[in-house]
Amino acid sequence: MPGVRRDGPSSRDARLSGLEVWLTGSPAELDAVTAALADVGHLIQHGTRRPLTGSDAGRYRLYLRLSVAADRQRPTGTPDASGGALIDLTAARAARRPA
Repeated sequence: MPGVRRDGPSSRDARLSGLEVWLTGSPAELDAVTAALADVGHLIQHGTRRPLTGSDAGRYRLYLRLSVAADRQRPTGTPDASGGALIDLTAARAARRPA
């Protein structure tokens, strides 16, 4: 008969640390997000890209673990140099075609 089950971390396992993220998207989206997250912190673990099935065929899931400095502050008052642009949602909704 087995003994009493202890519900807790094993002393033999290394302590997990860092930010864990599950990503789902196209290969290009996963590459872009992985690069952006790597710029913010240090990739500790980069999982294997796994294909999704069914209605999500063509999309993949990916597990990442990162070490991110929690006290890092984003600079304020500086322009965003990422090259992105704000979307005019009213114009986008007006030009949208019904499905």
